[in-house]
Amino acid sequence: MTPTAESTRVESLRDAELKAHRLFDEVVARGLIAVGVSERRLSDQIRDLAADMFGTTKFWHKRIVRAGANTMEPYAENPPDRTLAADDILFLDFGPIFAEWEADFGRTYVLGDDPTKHRLAEDLPRIWEAGRAHFADNPDITGAQLFSFVTGVIADAGWGHVGEHVGHLVGEFPHVRVDGDKVESYIASGNTNPMRRLDAAGQDCHWILEVHLVDRERGFGGFFEQLLDIPSQ
Repeated sequence: MTPTAESTRVESLRDAELKAHRLFDEVVARGLIAVGVSERRLSDQIRDLAADMFGTTKFWHKRIVRAGANTMEPYAENPPDRTLAADDILFLDFGPIFAEWEADFGRTYVLGDDPTKHRLAEDLPRIWEAGRAHFADNPDITGAQLFSFVTGVIADAGWGHVGEHVGHLVGEFPHVRVDGDKVESYIASGNTNPMRRLDAAGQDCHWILEVHLVDRERGFGGFFEQLLDIPSQ
């Protein structure tokens, strides 16, 4: 791939993420996250808002809104629809497609003043940034090494972690398949390949880093994800 073409890929992925960020900001500005709204209803409202703002009609993975005890569940599960309650915690995990480029964006929100929920929500971007800094400081890092580092930071902060990975490949839609049977598609303990490498199409690999924290004793969690190797600015 030529440098110009790769530059276009990077800018397109960055632009897709910036649009996802704007979408989430608008969700908050419109007060869509509110007590009494069901997860399914909020998901549909965000879907419709994405269509109004950007003409987005496709999402490359299932739209996730999870609140309360459902925030403990890994991506693959489909817990029963839940209604947002006072003093609740919830997260959004959406993969909108903008002009055939994928975004994968996750954020956590707290309703009320519960200090532990707020601490968890505040730790999410801090732990994510620690992972990004470690990736930046280690040019030859493997998926397994970054997984080990991030889960170690999570444990040191006193939280549990959900899932068998902390991120995955991202790209054009449909991107190079994130295959559940191919651990090299993930930032996971079994991926001993360097993360900075070319994919099967000869293109640079680009990654999403995700952090899913849980408080197992109190039964809630939170989630944060965005592009790992492409800065937003």
